[in-house]
Amino acid sequence: MKILAIDDQQLVLLPLQKRLQELGYEVIIETDAYAGISIYNHENPDLVIVDINMPNVSGLDIVKYIRNSKNADTPVMVLSGNTEDNIITTGFELGINDYMKKPLSLNEISARVKRLIGAPEGENIASNSNVMIQERCVGVVIPCYNEEERLLSNEFINYIVKNSGYHLCFVNDGSTDRTLEVLKDLQKGREDFITVYDCEKNGGKAEAVRLGMLHMARKEDLDYIGFLDADLSTDLADFDDLVKTIETSDFKIVSGSRISRMGANITKESARKIISLSINYIIRKILKMDFKDTQCGAKIFHKDVINIAFGEKFVTQWIFDVEIFKRMSIYFGLQKAKSMLCEQPLKRWIHADGSKLSMKDSVKIVGQLAQIAWVYRAKRYKVKSAVVNELKLI
Repeated sequence: MKILAIDDQQLVLLPLQKRLQELGYEVIIETDAYAGISIYNHENPDLVIVDINMPNVSGLDIVKYIRNSKNADTPVMVLSGNTEDNIITTGFELGINDYMKKPLSLNEISARVKRLIGAPEGENIASNSNVMIQERCVGVVIPCYNEEERLLSNEFINYIVKNSGYHLCFVNDGSTDRTLEVLKDLQKGREDFITVYDCEKNGGKAEAVRLGMLHMARKEDLDYIGFLDADLSTDLADFDDLVKTIETSDFKIVSGSRISRMGANITKESARKIISLSINYIIRKILKMDFKDTQCGAKIFHKDVINIAFGEKFVTQWIFDVEIFKRMSIYFGLQKAKSMLCEQPLKRWIHADGSKLSMKDSVKIVGQLAQIAWVYRAKRYKVKSAVVNELKLI
């Protein structure tokens, strides 16, 4: 039995295809609606699964096309994050057979498919899946410098297997050890979910993150893009909580915060903690924002502010997070920027041995903060940004 699934987000289609193929169905996936219609005409599938919100052609337009085609009785299921009552009603009026709202488990999707078109001949017995098809797709940039011994490959692999809608981008920042080989091994066979971006020369964490974020922003199927430290001092489950916050709010940036509190596992070296408190006081004065922890290495961004935050090179190597928030406040104005930023406490953060940021570097940060205060004087930076944008249009 043949199934055609059409959705503009490949990260949604891939786990769906894998699951239905495990059950014995033949599954064709397509991210382009026009190409999907062409495949429908040529392949005559037994079932069409389609998303509603797609560029150029709506899923409802595809339903209309099918209902006016020579195979007008082809069963159609909608799998969409659109929960508007009028859209769902219109879908059934057009003749859809089922409407599935994301997020949704692969188990439920499989059961609905079986109910609608039956099980394939010689059905394979597949174990239950705990994977959920999510409404959003997320890119995560992980900067790596000499992480050969520390990279927790199994944790990353297990996460993308169990959690749909994630694409990881590991940025090799000119490592001098075997980090690039380790990353290539990690990517092998998982190219749809893992990207390795190689910087031949070490440019520092700020530039590695910046290049990775801009690279991921070119992927059309991603809704949000964030970054995370390679040592997983912030774990992936906590990062997913940041994603849930940004997708259910109007915030443009959600930043993790390592605030010690009851019920959270937050550990820092005592000396590092004292320095962090002092530095944070200066940062609050520069930003004119009551941030508790700007430097947490876990942040998620709405795609439409990526160029504002990362379009130009950063002035500093380690405290580029402060520059991001300063750029937002200059671009949008302080009060509006405050309403677009969210600081969310983490449940867990563990200081990892072998951190690239030494105590000596921490002391240097004070000087870098003075540099930020000078460079990002609002009037001067606005003029600079205007000139850069004008040049881009030429």
